[in-house]
Amino acid sequence: MPARIKKDDVVYISSGNDKGKTGKVLRLLSADKVLVEGINVKWKHLKPSQANQRGGRIQKEAPVHISKVQPVDPKTGKGTRVKFVTTNGEKHRIAVKTGSDLGIVSKV
Repeated sequence: MPARIKKDDVVYISSGNDKGKTGKVLRLLSADKVLVEGINVKWKHLKPSQANQRGGRIQKEAPVHISKVQPVDPKTGKGTRVKFVTTNGEKHRIAVKTGSDLGIVSKV
């Protein structure tokens, strides 16, 4: 499957509790999960240990399904669908509505 979402992309969340928010992709986990900065934040309860004497609670980002995120179009600032166009031996990601370039995927 083509890489519609890449690390360091700014993405729009299209559904769920964080619908309408944008964030930067921190990691691509498996083929269908992404970790987005500041999105789907959950509390993690830590047990006291030698490294962490007191224990406590910390907030961590949880994975989001890749179908729930869209790359942000640089012209409109909204989420967009992606198509692929090959020019001069390079495969580019293109925003469907405005036609703006979202970056090179690979060299063919």
